[in-house]
Amino acid sequence: MWTSINQALNIIDNFVWGVPLMVLIIAGGLLLTIRLGLLQIRKLPLALKWMLQNEEGGKGEISSFSALCTALSATIGTGNIVGVATAVCAGGPGALFWMVVAAFLGMATKYSEGLLAVKYRTVAEDGHSLGGPFYYIELGMGKNFKWLAKIFAFFGVCVGLFGIGTFSQVNGISSAVHGFFDPNDAFTVKILPFLGEYSWSVIIASLILSFCVAAVLIGGVKRIASVSQIIVPFMAVIYFVFAVILICCNITKVPAAFATIVTAAFSPKAITGGAVGSMLIAMQKGVARGIFSNEAGLGSAPIAAAAAQTNSPVRQGLVSMTGTFIDTIIICTLTGLSIVLTGAWQVEGLEGVQVTTYAFQHGLPFPAQFSSFILMLCLVFFAFTTILGWDYYSERCLEYLSGGNMKHVKIFRWIYILAVFIGPYMTVSAVWTIADIFNGLMAIPNMIALFALSGVIVKETRAFFQHAKEEALAEHRSFEEVCEENLNEEEAPAN
Repeated sequence: MWTSINQALNIIDNFVWGVPLMVLIIAGGLLLTIRLGLLQIRKLPLALKWMLQNEEGGKGEISSFSALCTALSATIGTGNIVGVATAVCAGGPGALFWMVVAAFLGMATKYSEGLLAVKYRTVAEDGHSLGGPFYYIELGMGKNFKWLAKIFAFFGVCVGLFGIGTFSQVNGISSAVHGFFDPNDAFTVKILPFLGEYSWSVIIASLILSFCVAAVLIGGVKRIASVSQIIVPFMAVIYFVFAVILICCNITKVPAAFATIVTAAFSPKAITGGAVGSMLIAMQKGVARGIFSNEAGLGSAPIAAAAAQTNSPVRQGLVSMTGTFIDTIIICTLTGLSIVLTGAWQVEGLEGVQVTTYAFQHGLPFPAQFSSFILMLCLVFFAFTTILGWDYYSERCLEYLSGGNMKHVKIFRWIYILAVFIGPYMTVSAVWTIADIFNGLMAIPNMIALFALSGVIVKETRAFFQHAKEEALAEHRSFEEVCEENLNEEEAPAN
């Protein structure tokens, strides 16, 4: 019976995360890229500038940078370290090329999500913000589509509680700690008869993690944001530095590695001898892992964007766009390049985090144990912030579903903490498959909304930049100066 259920779930999972969903997300990104006139290239310098520059007098709960860090906390996780390794091993080095292509188109998608999140959000008198796909579906597409908004919110709660937010991240943390401190299970204990024996490293890690998660979540979004804006940049910079050191130490191999990546993206058999698969597999693995990593199109990041202290949907859209750039085009590319440079993807018997660990151990000019420790530290903190970010997303989805009943939200918060605590002991494969399915299903209502509201996105964008351009010409000032001045107005020009 269980075998049949698992087989059925795997069929559904492969369909949901198969070609149709990827085509839907890529097509949406391509449409928005064309309609916005390659905005992710033209406005990237301005977006990076605004990323670090908070807006004065904006409505919302947290600063734009904090909102970005909250969104990044949910995206920079196991996907950047484990997901990239899985994609390269399954689809060959060419998967990295398609991952970057998907991220480039995803920047336009993420911009659009951030813009719509602020345009259609609700801000209470106490500064409490609520927005995201459920609101831009209901208010943008109309009340007749409220059912679609509720479907998205339901999937959002399920993904946070059963998928990305808890079990997968907690298992990633406990596995990393266990692999470093007690890989041979020298210190084990039998907890309960039905749970079996577990390493003390796993038990201690789960207890510490549960306590830390509870301490942050009880403080609400502001505490989540304050923790995220410290941990996320700090750990991202550490990971970036060590990955760059690895690449610099193997700089002579970089040209050949890039040639391998591009060649394998279009002619994988020339590189892999047909052992890994076809160009379609390289494309599928790269796109799927890229979407899993940066979540462009899934609709999660705009929930955080809606809390930003800003009066301009366009500004927050640009800030949100930088998240995909940092997450995939920088961090995932560094991971993938490290794996290709060191040949880690070709080592038999390695999978997941072991592949990236091999790359760090053999590519860095440090003792293998130290390199492993750095990678474990990055994985633990990346996964920890993902747990925090997805609790926030799930709470906002539940708040929408319950009509603003905060009692339900507080109860959910404790259930979420319990899920974190039991996460290391959850080994039922069906749980992971169901989580993947919910994760993929989130994207469908969100992408429908982005297609339907693409005209609104283009109109808002053109109005904002046209107004700034006309003012700059009339007053003989720089375009950026006028944009920044407009941001401090009570309402953005496009509204």
